[in-house]
Amino acid sequence: MLRQQDVGHRIVVRRIVGIREGRPLFSDALGELVELSETHLTIATAQGRLRVPVAEVHRAKRVPPTRRPTASAVVELELAADEAWPAPVRSRLGDWLLRSADGWTGRANSALPVGDPDRPLPAAVDAIERWYAGHGQPAMVNTPLPLAVPVGAELDARGWTARPLTLVQTVPLTTLLNPEPLPGADGTSPGGGPVPRGAGRDDDGPAVVLDVAPSEEWLAVAAGRKGGLPDSARHILTAVARVRFAQVYADGTLLATGRGTVTGQGRWLGLSLIEVTPSARRQGLAARVVRALAAWGSAEGATHAFLQVEQRNTGAVALYRKLGFTTHHTYLTRVAPPG
Repeated sequence: MLRQQDVGHRIVVRRIVGIREGRPLFSDALGELVELSETHLTIATAQGRLRVPVAEVHRAKRVPPTRRPTASAVVELELAADEAWPAPVRSRLGDWLLRSADGWTGRANSALPVGDPDRPLPAAVDAIERWYAGHGQPAMVNTPLPLAVPVGAELDARGWTARPLTLVQTVPLTTLLNPEPLPGADGTSPGGGPVPRGAGRDDDGPAVVLDVAPSEEWLAVAAGRKGGLPDSARHILTAVARVRFAQVYADGTLLATGRGTVTGQGRWLGLSLIEVTPSARRQGLAARVVRALAAWGSAEGATHAFLQVEQRNTGAVALYRKLGFTTHHTYLTRVAPPG
């Protein structure tokens, strides 16, 4: 049967739709698992959404995606994501990127092995280990899959461990800006000229305010989520030419935050640090923050949005799936053994 880890993935379900002459009649459904509860599962199929009571499920399993992105598409998106989360200390190993940011987040403190390292693979990994040792940090490598499978095999042989799998998810901005009605659900993730304050306001809720710089309250939320906010973190958050910081207030209280960037030659809106205070969840605030940033990104010329979310964060995965995000590819952050 299915588990919460399967949310956001393609599945096939065989369900019982009736009884004829004492024998069950079955029907199969194929699509992406949107939601899974103790009583029901919801699948996004080619014909629309299908809600199936668990009691009717005869068999269900995850199946491979319809197609994998090309290597060039993975490289393009990974480089756009790197632009959106720029480490202050950077170097190159051929085409590979080496990044350091005082240990603040794995993305900004890991090598990105896309392209040609300009040397044999074992020598490239040796060079990564030396570089991070020189910066007083454990060596880490982000391995986009399946592109970096050979790199992963080399790291396996050296005893490197892996952090939880991260999903890199994408959606056309037209999907975010022309949504189907959503049930009242919320969660947390994940992360030009001034936009008028109040941009993204719905008639039935507080305004989503987009600013060109983060407020101190916004930064406090990011610090609480990420375990502090060193100078390198402030660089990562603000050192992007096109960036907006979203905030939702009610009665003077900050309820929700988010960050949007436009990178990748203007094509990609990157979403990060989508956060809703516990008392304000399940009111649709995260979805409204995402859509306000999508409206700004579209005005800036972006056509697609991306975000990165750990697969084990099932609440965030379910929310993003409801907004139309699908998994483009995945990556593992690999960590060198001590010593």
